[in-house]
Amino acid sequence: MQFHLDEESLVRANAQFWEQMLGMQMETVPFAEEFCVNPGHVVVSVNLKGEWNGRIEVRMAKELAQATTAAMLLQPVETVVEADTLDATREVVNMIAGILKTSLPPSSMTVPESEISDEQLCSRMHGENTLTVAFRHEFGGLLVRVREENTAQ
Repeated sequence: MQFHLDEESLVRANAQFWEQMLGMQMETVPFAEEFCVNPGHVVVSVNLKGEWNGRIEVRMAKELAQATTAAMLLQPVETVVEADTLDATREVVNMIAGILKTSLPPSSMTVPESEISDEQLCSRMHGENTLTVAFRHEFGGLLVRVREENTAQ
């Protein structure tokens, strides 16, 4: 990545949201492991455009997304419906991306998008221009990925 974001930046941004906002503890998955999220997981993303161009993506297990939604809406998990989950998880990526955005050059953030993925995703933690950190929670896995695209000069 051209600008300074590292694994610790993603861990801190994630902890700031999950621990401070929801009181949920996440365990970081060691770098060497391959991490998978099963079909039915929620994919939420936001794009940044400006002096830094890229995408911040969060993928979370269905059960974690439902538990998160229940915590955010202060309602029992069995009352959570898919529309609520998609809406709540958009707010999750909005908060995490907002925290990460403070470490990047000035950029505009798009409105978050969310969907339920019917595919399994397995990922090694890093790729070219991509930084990924995975987390575990008792309700399932979470993947936070930042991908830098062609940066404006």
